[in-house]
Amino acid sequence: MTTTFKDVWFLHWLTASGGLQEFQQRISIEIDQAFQTLKTFTSPPKLDILLGRSAYTIPEIGILGRAYNSTLLSLNFDPDNTNFKPTLKNDTVQRQLLHEVHHCLRMAGPGYGWTLGEALISEGLAGHFVNNLMNTPPEPWECAITPEVLRTYSPPAAELRSSSYNHASWFFGRAQLPRWLGYSLGFELVRLWREITQPHTHDQWVNTPATEILAFGEQAGLIQA
Repeated sequence: MTTTFKDVWFLHWLTASGGLQEFQQRISIEIDQAFQTLKTFTSPPKLDILLGRSAYTIPEIGILGRAYNSTLLSLNFDPDNTNFKPTLKNDTVQRQLLHEVHHCLRMAGPGYGWTLGEALISEGLAGHFVNNLMNTPPEPWECAITPEVLRTYSPPAAELRSSSYNHASWFFGRAQLPRWLGYSLGFELVRLWREITQPHTHDQWVNTPATEILAFGEQAGLIQA
C-alpha cells in the first residue's frame, strides 16, 4: 500500500486565531508535494504539524515555520500579508516545510544544538537540504550578505562554542548585527563543506557534527581561529 502524507504527517488546523479554511486545500496540496519530494530521499518521519493564522511571519513571504522537537513543527500563515497568496503558487510552502522537517530529523539525531556554531550549521544544513531536494536557489535570508561581508563579521571560535549567544541578534538582525546574518553565514559554511564532501546519504545530510563543518569555515577565513 502506498504511504501518503496523511499516514505519517498529522495536520492540526488551529482555529482560535481565525482559521485558514479558504486556503486549507491549497496548503494541503503543497504539503503533499513536499512529502512526495522528501520520499525520494528518505522515509518521512512521523510528525504533528500545527497550521495556524498569525501575523507573526516572515514579511517577505507571509509564512513562518518553526520546529519544536523531533516530532512537532508549526507553520504560521498571514493571509492579510500581500506577499502571502503568491507563496501558495511558487513552492514556498514546500520549501518552508522541508526546512523545518530537516530540523526535526536533526533533532532526532545530534540535535539542533545549544551553541552559536551548532545553530549556524543546523540552519545552513536545512537550507542546503531544501536546495538539494528541490534544486532551488537560496532563500533571500540565506544570501542576504555576501561572503566578503560575512568575513567582516567572522566570529571567533570561542564564541561559536558559547551557549549564551543572542540568537535574535545573529539571525533576526538586532543589536549591532545585520538582519539574517546567521542564516547567510550558516548557508555559506555548509556550502563550503558541501562543495568538498559532496554529501549524498541521509547520515551526511542530517547527522554530520557541527564541528566538522565549522572546520571548513575556519580554513576559509569565515571563522577566527
